[in-house]
Amino acid sequence: MVNEKEVFGFGLMRLPQTDADDPASIDMEEFTKMVDYYMDHGFNYYDTSYAYHNGKSEGAFKEAVTDRYPRESFRIIDKLPTWALTCEEDNQKYLDEMMERLGVEYFDKLFIHNINEAWWPLAEKAKTFDFLEKMKEEGIAKEIGFSLHAKPEVLKSVLEKHPIFDFVQLQLNYLDWNYPQMRVNELYEIAVEHGLDVLVMEPLKGGALINLPDDAAAMLKERDPDASIASWGLRFAASLDAVKIVNSGMNRMSDMIDNVETFTDFKPLSEEEFEFLEEVSKTVRSKIAVACSYCKYCVEHCPNEIPIPDYFGMYNSDKQATNNTNFFNYGILSQVHGKASDCTECGACLEFCTQSLDIPKYMKDVAEYFEKEE
Repeated sequence: MVNEKEVFGFGLMRLPQTDADDPASIDMEEFTKMVDYYMDHGFNYYDTSYAYHNGKSEGAFKEAVTDRYPRESFRIIDKLPTWALTCEEDNQKYLDEMMERLGVEYFDKLFIHNINEAWWPLAEKAKTFDFLEKMKEEGIAKEIGFSLHAKPEVLKSVLEKHPIFDFVQLQLNYLDWNYPQMRVNELYEIAVEHGLDVLVMEPLKGGALINLPDDAAAMLKERDPDASIASWGLRFAASLDAVKIVNSGMNRMSDMIDNVETFTDFKPLSEEEFEFLEEVSKTVRSKIAVACSYCKYCVEHCPNEIPIPDYFGMYNSDKQATNNTNFFNYGILSQVHGKASDCTECGACLEFCTQSLDIPKYMKDVAEYFEKEE
């Protein structure tokens, strides 16, 4: 049985905000309450990044955790900003800044952030793999690894070239498990073959496995009326043998309470429940127009500052159940950001999409749908 005191990680990518439009506006009062609830129930694993919340996540962690709890009482996981590395010296520069922001002298786990086809060469050029190995030798990092948003072939190549890692962090959820476009089950098997621990990000696919189509949600509720929709996704990831941590991004106390309940006296899925979730997946996939996980990496590279994930979210929502609010919100957002029709098909977003989506194609669909009456 999974040890519930180990497997539940607090992901610090989607913290509560005082201004929904400003990722840097972390609601410290709410976040601190969530931290205390999490710690009071025996959990202590925090996953952050140099980049989260426009660089403010690490400082918020220091204020809510490092300044208030003894170092031995918590585990902190952080990630070097792969995309920002220009030379070997950058590794130490960013590491020093991360440690200062967090107020710590060592990391429980240290990552290379988001290895993919585009950023892997940057890490190689900056000798970041060698740097991580050195940090482990010096005790700055207890364990080293990387997060990955790429095809199985990339994961296999990285591990064969650099057999130095303790773990890999994968986007893993029941919707993508057997989905040919994502091939998550293959990624998992490769990690297992190389003897690595698997850490999980996006177990709820950026909220897509909470805001399910009505018929899919009804399937889950009929199966277990007392279980939350979110609990199914979390239990799926945590029930896999090689998974050691399931990170959950929570932006309100109610999410924290529900997640703590899920992981306390944790009950792994049965084989029948695994099969049941595959049927739910088929229902969900048939209704989702754009399988976006709302990671926002594409936005950072869009020259026209189009809020791509927000538009995809509105589009998905309206395709499932038409709602005039989505048209209204699209109109408001497009007044201060680029419209979907402003997409020039430059392709700058494509290599950074964690879902391998044809974003320019979908932007045309979104523009046709929401701008048809202009």
